[in-house]
Amino acid sequence: MNAPRTRVQRRPVHGVLLLDKPLGLSSNQALQKVKWLLRAEKAGHTGTLDPLATGVLPLCFGAATKFSQQHLDANKRYRATLRLGEATSTGDTEGGVVATASVPAYSESDLQRVAMQLTGTQQQVPPMYSALKKDGKPLYVYARAGEVVERVAREIEIFDLKMAFTPDSKAKTDIEFEASCSKGTYIRTLGEDIARALGTVGHLLTLRRVQTGLFGEAQCVTLMALEAMNEAQRLAYLHPVEALLSHHVDVTLQDEDIPFFLRGMRRRITAPNATEVAVFDRCHTLLGTAHIENGALIPVRLLSGTEFEEVKTQQKHELLC
Repeated sequence: MNAPRTRVQRRPVHGVLLLDKPLGLSSNQALQKVKWLLRAEKAGHTGTLDPLATGVLPLCFGAATKFSQQHLDANKRYRATLRLGEATSTGDTEGGVVATASVPAYSESDLQRVAMQLTGTQQQVPPMYSALKKDGKPLYVYARAGEVVERVAREIEIFDLKMAFTPDSKAKTDIEFEASCSKGTYIRTLGEDIARALGTVGHLLTLRRVQTGLFGEAQCVTLMALEAMNEAQRLAYLHPVEALLSHHVDVTLQDEDIPFFLRGMRRRITAPNATEVAVFDRCHTLLGTAHIENGALIPVRLLSGTEFEEVKTQQKHELLC
């Protein structure tokens, strides 16, 4: 007879945790594990990583989930290893080999040429094995059923692309590359494009996200490390909600204006026009986002009154004011 499962007592947790996602877990599986470790009531992530990808995965808790879209739009940087000569159904090692081709002789200068060729704004067709939806179903559902559906090319931008031979690849069949790119870029597709430009086919052996927005891998904590911590130590790894709003202009409201602003009412302010504003109380507790137009502070996304008080308590700002 199985022992009854211990019921986890959830609690309000607000902030952003930068997880170094491990190999083999989906982004949602990683999120649910950390949510359980923190006993958090509400959680979400800022864009998925494939199960076979590792690296920077910002996880949002509580009030931070209201601002996760801010980070979905952030630029990303990836590091990957590309195997030349074999194409797979998924563009990585998860799929079976669907095509093989010889690998023409190439040099470092050829890699530089391809890097320049693939840098810049371009149209990219999303792969069939992706979570993008067609008629309400993810594309990977069609792909697993052996169907290929038409996909609309999307504009992406590769800001920087560096490539080199893998040191232990004497036959030059493996290439390491690092790419800085705009949101929505599929690195598996970029790997296939690199192989095609070198006159062959290819698929990714490894993929790691090393940066998203201002968040880098050095700031991340592993799931294994979190599991070894006590609750206080885990909470110490939370970044404040406003970490998602690094490009916003900061504005501080007076105490008497706070209740009105939290109810969605405009406040008069002496400040220049701004499209992205993070609004705080005098103790630097986040109230929400807004924009400023002709002397009016206009609310956009707000914490609820309860969330505001919980964030104050969690960050203990009241002791600093």
